[in-house]
Amino acid sequence: MKKLLKIDVWSDIVCPWCAVGKRRLEAALASFPHKDDVEVVWRAFELDPSAPALQEGNNAARLAQKYGKTKAQAEAMMLQLAETAAKDGLDFHLLEAKSGNTFDGHRVLHLAAERGVQNAVKERFFRGYMTEGLAIGDHEVLVRLASEAGLDAEEVRAVLASDRYASDVRGEEENARALGITGVPFFVLGGKYAISGAQPADMILRALEQAWASLPEREPAAAEGAVCGPEGCA
Repeated sequence: MKKLLKIDVWSDIVCPWCAVGKRRLEAALASFPHKDDVEVVWRAFELDPSAPALQEGNNAARLAQKYGKTKAQAEAMMLQLAETAAKDGLDFHLLEAKSGNTFDGHRVLHLAAERGVQNAVKERFFRGYMTEGLAIGDHEVLVRLASEAGLDAEEVRAVLASDRYASDVRGEEENARALGITGVPFFVLGGKYAISGAQPADMILRALEQAWASLPEREPAAAEGAVCGPEGCA
């Protein structure tokens, strides 16, 4: 029987380390000999489920308040994260990012999964938020970004005007809680091997090789890396 390695990735649209983790996963897959037999599914995780559609103030000020730091120290942390992301080819402008509630974005990602363009929409959401400073909780922003990535704009609007996929998003978040996921990105390879955080590409490649070789017998294992959680990015 032909093998298929499924990778479930819990992440949030406003999580910088999730974008870094996505890029590193892609780099690992580029070197993986069985990459054509890998399915990546993006699962919902909200860093701040109580967030309004558009957060007031800026991210640096909120980060400073959470960590008890000055705004200048928080800005330095964000710039350092951007420097790290740049090494993976990502162009982050986190000081200009407009954070907000991501529940509806996750619903659109479910539509994207059904239409076969989930990865492209996920990438476009990341770039819209991290690089272009777009208000990711705004419905018209979601419509534009999703349509640029391959979805029909009117179908996206119809989803956003309804409660479609709401139960799917809640279900994935419940699964995250059941797995003990408190920070993202969080990868589960083949339903067995777990990677927490944005690990280097070579480490992810080793995990891919191990998960492939162990299908379906090996027990879960875990590794730790940089993550974003409800209190911010570490």
